[in-house]
Amino acid sequence: MSNSPGRLFVVATPIGNLDDISSRAIQVLRSVDIILAEDTRHSASLLSRFGIKTKVNAFHEHNEAKINDAIIAKLGTGLDAAIISDAGTPLISDPGFQLVRSAHLHAIQVIPIPGPSAVLAALSASGLPTDRFLFEGFLPSRREARRRRLHALSRGTETLVILESPHRVLATLEDMVEIFGATRMGAIAKELTKVFENVRMDAMSNLLAWLGEREERQRGEFVIVVSGAEDAEADSEMEAHRELLQALLSELPLKTAVRLAARISGASRNRLYALALELGGAGERGA
Repeated sequence: MSNSPGRLFVVATPIGNLDDISSRAIQVLRSVDIILAEDTRHSASLLSRFGIKTKVNAFHEHNEAKINDAIIAKLGTGLDAAIISDAGTPLISDPGFQLVRSAHLHAIQVIPIPGPSAVLAALSASGLPTDRFLFEGFLPSRREARRRRLHALSRGTETLVILESPHRVLATLEDMVEIFGATRMGAIAKELTKVFENVRMDAMSNLLAWLGEREERQRGEFVIVVSGAEDAEADSEMEAHRELLQALLSELPLKTAVRLAARISGASRNRLYALALELGGAGERGA
């Protein structure tokens, strides 16, 4: 028995293509004392493929609370454990939060082994803004609850990332078209890294039409990415800056108008200067 506690590794595994597993993940899964798998039967093929013979215990949403303390106790004796999900990075819409939090509270080192993630794979390939995004996970399965949630999300300006199952994806897109609008841009990423992988970006109404054309297109695992709403507040603010600059430019040279506009509005001088140029302020008075 070790005098120091063991470590908990959070190990990402492939979301489809088994070749996406990292050499570090394989090394860790071979070296730990126990692997905690969401579905031991599902993970068996992955572990067998790479000759990983470590003991595997089931760890899922139905037993997480029940066995959490027992796992922490084992880690406390010096054993190392790794947690994996059925696919991708653990804890992203998967069990494990309680265990990881308990490990931190018991001064057990938690070590992430990064790798595949359907969320980030879909976002990066979507063609939509990636600087700010909201991961919503799975929407409620009941239609009214789902629509209420979509209404709450509809005014957000960040890119939205949602997971969806094949038997609900068409209904979810129908709700999105109605609530977000037919022209809102989005992307469907299905069967990522698998044989029938497809990432398609278009207006939401076109995505819905494409998905509904053939039943086989509705099969597989889906990530839906939706562009954020236009920032109405920012648009209103810009219009106010525009009106202010137009008034000042009618009486003052460009640089003076920009300096006064910045002092009055508190906006960035560089931003106002660019706007003044758009308004034609580089004419006679700005020369």
